[in-house]
Amino acid sequence: MKTANKKVSAERLVRDALTKAKHFADYNIFTFLNEEAALKKAREIDERIARGEKVGKLAGVPYALKDNFLSLEGETTASAHILQGFTSPITATAVAKLEAEDAIMIGRTNLDAFAHGSSTENSYFGPTLNAFDRERVAGGSSGGSAVAVALDIVEFATGTDTGGSIRQPASFNGVYGLKPTYGCVSRYGVVAMASSTDCIGFFTKTPDDMDLLMSIASGQDPKDMTTLPDYYNDESGTELDSSRHAPARPSSRGSGAQSAPVVADGLELPNSCTRIGVIKDFDNESVDAEIREALKKKCELLKSKGHKIVELEMPALKYALAAYYIIVPAEVASNLSRYDGVRYGFRSEDSKDLDALYYNTRSEGFMPENKRRIMIGNFVLSSGFYDAYFLKAAKARTLIVKEYEKAFSKCDYILTPVSPNPAFKLGEKVNDPVAMYLEDVMSVSLNLAGVPGLAIPAGKTKSGLPIGLQLVGKRRSDKQLIEFSKELM
Repeated sequence: MKTANKKVSAERLVRDALTKAKHFADYNIFTFLNEEAALKKAREIDERIARGEKVGKLAGVPYALKDNFLSLEGETTASAHILQGFTSPITATAVAKLEAEDAIMIGRTNLDAFAHGSSTENSYFGPTLNAFDRERVAGGSSGGSAVAVALDIVEFATGTDTGGSIRQPASFNGVYGLKPTYGCVSRYGVVAMASSTDCIGFFTKTPDDMDLLMSIASGQDPKDMTTLPDYYNDESGTELDSSRHAPARPSSRGSGAQSAPVVADGLELPNSCTRIGVIKDFDNESVDAEIREALKKKCELLKSKGHKIVELEMPALKYALAAYYIIVPAEVASNLSRYDGVRYGFRSEDSKDLDALYYNTRSEGFMPENKRRIMIGNFVLSSGFYDAYFLKAAKARTLIVKEYEKAFSKCDYILTPVSPNPAFKLGEKVNDPVAMYLEDVMSVSLNLAGVPGLAIPAGKTKSGLPIGLQLVGKRRSDKQLIEFSKELM
């Protein structure tokens, strides 16, 4: 990651990033450019460097902030009409940690309103265009952040992942995207979608950059009671089995090699061997042929490096999409109930009484997908339907957690597609909710189980569209996961 020093000024880095952002303005990546404040911070960093003072690990590095992270700069709208005009009095913990290391936010990126979507077409500000094909979607919900990194505007960008919202746009735009273990990075100061599955992560160009950002952002936060102790920067604290099936620790050559032989299928394997699971259910005709071929090639690459491919049957994953689209809308309905036009953001002026104010503000302020999820959520939580829907989905979630635990007794990591298809065309699925939801079939189970997943570039289709795969690890194996991803390069 290029940082400021006596030869390269922070101001030059920021100016270059802002110039690129304006050059690619027609991609609709940014909802706000932080030009004045970013340049002021850059000059302050340059002055500190000139005086020989200590600067942070990200000194002068321009970055893009997904517009559902609260900060004091610009309006936080979550790309929703109902939050237009809202300026935050607080800064999200993840943002504060990045800026404590002297990173510079150059702008806020577009997303599906309130992160509800898989294409960034549900944004009040219109869709972001794919970095490789302007007629196709950027993915979602973090489409703007993914494209900002893919077009080399910034070194990294923040994202949120509730069911694939980092990994899928990373896959569609050929960059790295990490959904960490649930609770690894604080959610404080980030507009909530579904509190039990929301994760804070990043888009980068390399695994090493991802590792650096995670070492900065991870850790316990007294403002977020769901955060875990900082295991990321303490190898002894990782939640890894002491058994023979523990995920491999990185070796000096970055292979993820273990310090002792592994026993699998009754055979003793070499020290450098790591077991990679491939989910049988995800290798079928419903998955694009070029994506299946990319997965096959990466498996062959791993085998050529001495690793072992293990076929997995995970039948409970067939319940993941249905469970997700019951649990998440239920939490969405609860989290969006606070937006009523009274306390902050947009307020409808055409209201004669309080009931009309609520009705008109929410009717005008929410996008159709927001309304759809609110209605589904309230339905599955309503009297007479809670047991039939929400309770069953919660039980299915437990089965999915156990399914991953069982899988990781047989392998160290799992390699799967991120999505069954490459980036689809703008308008192709936005009016077909079921088709859009099916794009998440391979990503949502990780959020339900709380395990980390890293989207990695895996080549391109014949038409030049990026293909992404995801490497999945056991809970709290984030650092080892990032390190092992280098074996797939």
